[in-house]
Amino acid sequence: MAAPAGSLVAAVLAHSGRLDKEDLGTRIGRLSRRVEELKGEVCNMINKKYNEFLPSMQSAEELVSQVDGLSSNIDLLRAGIENEVQRDLNVAVAEFTELKQQLERDTLVLSILKKLQEFDTAIKEYNTALLEKKYVVAAQQLEKARSSLKMLESRKGFELKILKALGTELTVQTQNMLYHLGEEWQKLAVWKLPPSKESSSLETVMHSELHLCTVPSKEEGIAGPPVASVLQAFAVLGELHTKLKTFGQLLLKHILKPLISYSSLRPLVEEQSDVVILRFKSEEPNLDNTSPVEVFDKIKLILEVLHKYLLNVPLEECVEDKKESKVTLSELLGDMIWEELSDCLIQNCLVNSIPTNSSKLEQYVEVIKSTEEFEKALKNMQFLKGDTTDLLKYARNVNSHFANKKCQDVIVAARKLMTSEIHNTVKITPDSSVALPRLPDPGAGDDLKMQKTAKLLHNEMVNLENESKLSQYTFSLPTCRISSSVEKLMELAYQTLLEATTSTDQCCIQLFYSVRNIFQLFYDVVPTYHKENLQKLPQLAAIHHNNCMYIAHHLLTLGHQFRYRLTSILCDGTATFVDMVPGFRRLGMECFLAQMRVQKGEILERLSSARNFSNMDDEENYCAANKAIRQVLHQLKRLGKVWQDVLPVNVYCKAMGTLLNTALTEIVTRIAALEDISAEDADRLYSLCRTMVEEGPQVFTPLPEEDKNKKYQEEVPVYVQKWMTFKELMIILQANLQEIVDQWADGKGPLAAEFSPAEVKSLIRALFQNTERRAAALAKIK
Repeated sequence: MAAPAGSLVAAVLAHSGRLDKEDLGTRIGRLSRRVEELKGEVCNMINKKYNEFLPSMQSAEELVSQVDGLSSNIDLLRAGIENEVQRDLNVAVAEFTELKQQLERDTLVLSILKKLQEFDTAIKEYNTALLEKKYVVAAQQLEKARSSLKMLESRKGFELKILKALGTELTVQTQNMLYHLGEEWQKLAVWKLPPSKESSSLETVMHSELHLCTVPSKEEGIAGPPVASVLQAFAVLGELHTKLKTFGQLLLKHILKPLISYSSLRPLVEEQSDVVILRFKSEEPNLDNTSPVEVFDKIKLILEVLHKYLLNVPLEECVEDKKESKVTLSELLGDMIWEELSDCLIQNCLVNSIPTNSSKLEQYVEVIKSTEEFEKALKNMQFLKGDTTDLLKYARNVNSHFANKKCQDVIVAARKLMTSEIHNTVKITPDSSVALPRLPDPGAGDDLKMQKTAKLLHNEMVNLENESKLSQYTFSLPTCRISSSVEKLMELAYQTLLEATTSTDQCCIQLFYSVRNIFQLFYDVVPTYHKENLQKLPQLAAIHHNNCMYIAHHLLTLGHQFRYRLTSILCDGTATFVDMVPGFRRLGMECFLAQMRVQKGEILERLSSARNFSNMDDEENYCAANKAIRQVLHQLKRLGKVWQDVLPVNVYCKAMGTLLNTALTEIVTRIAALEDISAEDADRLYSLCRTMVEEGPQVFTPLPEEDKNKKYQEEVPVYVQKWMTFKELMIILQANLQEIVDQWADGKGPLAAEFSPAEVKSLIRALFQNTERRAAALAKIK
């Protein structure tokens, strides 16, 4: 719309305040015309837009009218459906549901009635068959009745009170059937056994019998032994497994296992007109173990009789599972007893038949062949199925079993020797020879060719480059006593290694390491098993020391002697025992040194009662000291007798010398520590020391021959380190000052070799009063 003319004029006037009236009128007229033009244009535009909008609005109004019509029709149809069609539809669905439920009830009732009819028919036919002793038919009818009853009981929501009565009736009839079958079974397979309270022995086994009825069965359609119908009926009722298991255990306990265990037993089969009797007869007892061939024949005879008169019964008619349609009773029984039977055959027959010597291994082929034939016969009778069993595997693996048995026997024998008494001894001298096996010479052309092992005979000398000769006893063990069990143990080791040289590679390796295990077992067992005796008894400690040194002595060369006789696997340096030598030497020394410490402790304890050898002018003190000396000498003499002819001479002398030296050292130490020694004290101390000097050498009696011991008694200073010190002490106790100074000889005399200046000065101060002469003498001791 155009703005009012007054407003425009005012605007113009406001914009140009200097316009005159003429210009203003002109301009106002021009503006008015322009305004009219603009109004015309706006009206034209509005008319054009209205003309375009009007048809669209009319079309929309028509569509709205049509939609309103359709909505009215829909409302009418909905009202009709809700009021008439829905009511008719609900009525039809209700009628259909009711008819369907009625049909289901009728069908269920019909099926229930049919199953009840089947149950009743089955029970009637069962009763008829049972009266006619057609046990298989009767059992099958019972199973049909049981199947019908299970179907009835599975109908949830349709429980009948009659079902409980039917279940009770079925249970009663089943137990009645089992009772009749049990009665028949007891008549057909009769066991006559000794009273169960009696212990199992050969005499009681002789009274065991099994009677099998052979009267033909009257039941039609049953092939096989007379018991066929009874056993098949048991199978139908699911009780066959229980019956066969009981029968199998009786068979194992009273027939099969006794035949394996007692070599004098023989099975006796007696066939009569209506019964077959299995019993035993006894022959002369065989001291040796029964041959597996004989045992297999006896077992096979029993199973053949059972197969013929009892177990050759197919179970096609009574086993529903098609996979087991060809199962026979013999196969079922075999599955139940074979594992236990084969274990018994292995443990009580094959194990005992394993050779104890490799030379007899070739003869074992007969046992392997017999085992194969035995299993083949059992498979033909269907007692066994499948391929090789554990029984045949065991027989074929004879080399491994031989090695295991040999190794076990060796270890058992070795342990028995180790736990035997140590004090039973034998004397070993350089001239004595151990009963060692003679080894064959190495084969010519062998890759391991070596020089022939020199036989260390006692009359053989070894030539060196400078042609000087070693004594024939250079590498011999010194004369001593060892346990006889240890000598036997070493012989066992040699014999086992000799056995290994003629064995297979696997057996050779096992036997070699069994020998190593023998010595390792000795190292672990003997010190523990004999621990208390080795600690308390000096003689046993000495024998144990010798035993260890004896074993170590042989271990040095044991591996070398057999190195080129064993399997090539062991010829690369592994066949050695040298690594065990230090351990055995240490074992022997530790035991003996522990005993030495005990003896030293006893010596020092006895000397501790000598009251420090002080105030010997007191009679009581002197008696105590004299008693202590006597006890020490008595202890040493007793040890000398205990170790006499047991320890090697050099070890004996060193041991006795060490103990005597302990006593002398303690006496010297205590006397040297005295601060005041009177003349009477000195005389009595000298008397005590003289007793030790005179009787001390007498404890050295390494040999039983008295005249041969003088040599070692004269060599006491060699073995007793403080012997000369003790003698110098005795000289001091009886010498004057000048004699002591002369013995010192400016530090070059015999006294200076045994005592220090301080010890000599201390003794002078204790023995002599403080005078100028003593001071002069002390001054010279430096």
